[in-house]
Amino acid sequence: MNLRECYMKLDGNYDEVVQRLQNEYIVEKFMFKFLKDKSFNFLKISIQNENYKDAHRYVHTIKGICQNLSFSKLYESSYQMTNEFKNNNYKKALDLMPQLSKDYYQIIDAINEYQMFKEK
Repeated sequence: MNLRECYMKLDGNYDEVVQRLQNEYIVEKFMFKFLKDKSFNFLKISIQNENYKDAHRYVHTIKGICQNLSFSKLYESSYQMTNEFKNNNYKKALDLMPQLSKDYYQIIDAINEYQMFKEK
């Protein structure tokens, strides 16, 4: 698996991210850092605690990371959730969590698979 194939698996835009970050090494570096980012876990905790101000902040962080890394599918779901929180539509925001989770784990799985391939 190469980086382009990884981006296909995670429904991202490979050409856009390589153009933005200028080479595959930098893309890989930040993509692997995404695995360690805690924003998704903090988002889930904030939602469980009904702390929607923090939930908005964490999903906004996810959106920004996804925009920079061209994780298109997760960017779209985090964008939608960010807007709902911003407009105090908490029920609508919470209704988006299953899709956001699915998109998030699709990326995590693709990056983990790519990382295992690289380590061989």
